[in-house]
Amino acid sequence: MAKSSSSLKAKTLNSIGNLIRVLPTGTVFIYQFLNPILTNDGHCTVVNKYLSGILIALCGFSCAFSCFTDSYIDNDGATHYGIATMKGLWPTTSAVDTTTYKISVGDFAHAFFTVIVFGVVTILDRNTVDCFFPSFESTQKMLLMVFPPAIGAISSVVFVVFPNKRHGIGYPSQDESSSK
Repeated sequence: MAKSSSSLKAKTLNSIGNLIRVLPTGTVFIYQFLNPILTNDGHCTVVNKYLSGILIALCGFSCAFSCFTDSYIDNDGATHYGIATMKGLWPTTSAVDTTTYKISVGDFAHAFFTVIVFGVVTILDRNTVDCFFPSFESTQKMLLMVFPPAIGAISSVVFVVFPNKRHGIGYPSQDESSSK
């Protein structure tokens, strides 16, 4: 009984760790920092809407792109980063075999749901909602209160089914994190 309990605890903690790593913190920080400026604190002109839309698109792309980056440690102990492709990591600068780092279905699932989770972050931002949807009524605001937990629950299930095995830019490689 104790063994299954500790196994369940380990799976739960691993799932929580995967959820924490869903959004790149740098991307979210840039969004949170620039959004009030670009939305004019929710009082948008047409230019503000375009600039804010570009920011959201770039940050969403950054979230998706980060799902396809990975790292490895070469024979000399140096960490190398690359982009996962159908053949392995690109670029490869050493003699290490990177064909085990190929793109998988899980990478696309992570990229899709990472963008969805980032979308939830954007619709929870008051400035963004006031900028793009200034006439939201109370029933529509209730939707904004119910929508994020539902997306979080669905994303959690997907991230448990497809655990993130990548150690992209900004994360330690598996060899480095397991040696500590």
